Amino acid sequence: MVILTESAVKAVSRFIENSEKNIAGLRIKVDGGGCSGFQYGLRLEDSISENDTVHEIGGIKMLIDKASEPLLQGVKVDFIDSMEGSGFKFENPNATASCGCGKSFSA
Repeated sequence: MVILTESAVKAVSRFIENSEKNIAGLRIKVDGGGCSGFQYGLRLEDSISENDTVHEIGGIKMLIDKASEPLLQGVKVDFIDSMEGSGFKFENPNATASCGCGKSFSA
């Protein structure tokens, strides 16, 4: 299961509250690409697919497709807000390597 820190829950909740459309949940997925082979994706969704696994964390519905699920087991998602910038940070215990930006990994 994916772990969202309190900071990530607050950030996602703000994004959902400020959205102009009705949000069903936050999709987290893994796609091929990035400098290490796989890259993370986050997107607010207005509907849930029948192929999604749904986990509720801190009142947020996390939507995970079947292909991404094994690669996301135990992943911790944090939201960093600093002088250098803000964004989501992923810590993946399944990754054998990751790039310097922290947005892609290899398994």
